[in-house]
Amino acid sequence: MSHTVHPYSHRLGIIRDWKSRWFGVKGKYKEFLKSDVLIREFLEKKMRGQYVADIQMERSEKALRVIIETSRPGMIIGRSGEGATKLRDEVLAFIAKKNLTSGGEVKIDIKEVKSPETNATIVAHMIAEGLEKRMPFRRVGKQIIEKVMANRDVLGVKIELSGRLGGASMARQEKMKKGRIPLQTLRADVDYAAYPARLPYGAIGIKVWIYKGDVFSK
Repeated sequence: MSHTVHPYSHRLGIIRDWKSRWFGVKGKYKEFLKSDVLIREFLEKKMRGQYVADIQMERSEKALRVIIETSRPGMIIGRSGEGATKLRDEVLAFIAKKNLTSGGEVKIDIKEVKSPETNATIVAHMIAEGLEKRMPFRRVGKQIIEKVMANRDVLGVKIELSGRLGGASMARQEKMKKGRIPLQTLRADVDYAAYPARLPYGAIGIKVWIYKGDVFSK
């Protein structure tokens, strides 16, 4: 029997890097892991709807650097950097409230995602936004697939929606696919994301796979 594995963790150390990177940090694994998980959850909740693609963390002995990748950096940074300063203060307040280990100075870097249609997380956010506006799920799925496949880098896309689709009383699953998604090929650059759309009659689960060709070592 085959096992379903997470496409990101399946490729860790091969074509993917860890989302939390620590340098010269010893003896505080438990505290730092808890801190990273809670800070990431807090930021994801805080910045819902702001098209955040990824949240990465880098730790050294004296600093914690949070890297936020988004397709709309202006929304987070705000006018003359006010938003970024406020966000940093909120992170510091959250660390103090939960009594977490920051490991020193906290820095927040905001990076722009150049082509949002090739990023699975942002695509999942787009689908959720469409569903939350009460648009028909099939139309949303087809439009997004066409938009994603219009990029030259993309060779395949798959979308899976599950829940009370169209407000039906019984939950079901719908899959839409175009191109190919080689999940077992380790050098295949498959971007994956799972994200919920919050609707009045319950949540709809959204899963997105985007295949962007094979990665060969230089």
